[in-house]
Amino acid sequence: MKPLAERLRPQTLDEYIGQEHLVGEGAVVRRMIEQRHVSSFILWGPPGVGKTTLANIIARTLEVPFYTLSAVTSGVREVREVIERAKTNAGLFQGNGNPILFIDEIHRFSKSQQDSLLGAVEQGVVTLIGATTENPSFEVIRPLLSRCQVYVLRSLGVGDLKRLLDRALKEDIYLKERNIVVKESGALLRQSGGDARKLLNILELSVESQNDAKKIVLTDKVVMEAIQQNPLAYDKDGEMHYDIISAFIKSMRGSDPDAALYYLARMIEAGEDPVFIARRIVICACEDVGLANPNALLLANACFDTVQKIGMPEGRIPLAEAAVYVATSPKSNSAYLGIDSALSYVRQTGNLSVPLHLRNAPTSLMKDLGYSDGYQYAHDYPDHFVRQQFLPDEAQEARFWHPQPHTPAEAKLWERMKQCWGERFDT
Repeated sequence: MKPLAERLRPQTLDEYIGQEHLVGEGAVVRRMIEQRHVSSFILWGPPGVGKTTLANIIARTLEVPFYTLSAVTSGVREVREVIERAKTNAGLFQGNGNPILFIDEIHRFSKSQQDSLLGAVEQGVVTLIGATTENPSFEVIRPLLSRCQVYVLRSLGVGDLKRLLDRALKEDIYLKERNIVVKESGALLRQSGGDARKLLNILELSVESQNDAKKIVLTDKVVMEAIQQNPLAYDKDGEMHYDIISAFIKSMRGSDPDAALYYLARMIEAGEDPVFIARRIVICACEDVGLANPNALLLANACFDTVQKIGMPEGRIPLAEAAVYVATSPKSNSAYLGIDSALSYVRQTGNLSVPLHLRNAPTSLMKDLGYSDGYQYAHDYPDHFVRQQFLPDEAQEARFWHPQPHTPAEAKLWERMKQCWGERFDT
């Protein structure tokens, strides 16, 4: 028998629960469907909020071919095969719209895999609908992102979850035959975390825990006992990729080691990939601690390596050590802000000429042209420093790194730069 979440999967927009800002009356996705003109888009949101279901409803409503790929199991070859099938079948459905290619977890596609989609999307061979729990701005290549709208799906609210619960009890062929009374729904709603699939899995699990009873009474106690008896019966790691990991990072950034350990425990208990957690600690050490305590990156990287070597459950110890160290370290994001500032400047100014004295001169022709001429080798001078021009002529006044002297380590770096460069680092 199919799981309850699959049995109750909506088949039409009228059955679809939640995301009123996208599918409510007059909303953008509903208008596209009603006008039978759907452009490529990416659905970004936490698990269990209807991304796959919405894509299926669109294809069913428009009566066009629907192809599904998972970024976890598909490569460039599979993408090309689907595109060729779409080209072959396109003529059979003229007037209804392009075939739809749905890619689940599109953020897991490599650059080359995403590149292989560009031509088909640009030429209208397929309408791409991608689903992701990760921010598309970071995970989807810019050329593909420019060809797609991004629509954000939200966690289901309490009202939506109650509607879904009521629908399950009234419409599911198996549940409606049972004598089920929901005396308390707090635990059901709370433990689902805005995830429709999780809510239905917990409901099904709770009912099965009283399978022999003539009358099934659901209370908060019954629900919690059912979950504890089978902690992997529902998608416990779903919300981590969206909410819990965010809270974990922000707790480390905010210097709260207790909160960092709490969210770390939530992820460990739910079976989150420890390498995923360690990777985020490394990022936080770079982005948020930075030059205020460079040792944080060393420890975070050591944690990453250690977790890969020893696995769980022992891996929880280096994860905790690194999380606490990052949380309790002084903070500076000057390097993070500096590279973003430099990137913005480069995008605005293009490829400015590198000063001749900084250029390499491996040939006599280059030497004759002045390459490397006048370069001063820093180690030949007192304190291993000599003032000379490094930035292009047009960028002489540019400043990208602004030290944050509130931490001792970075204050030292700032003082040294003031000694070296004088008024350039006065502010």
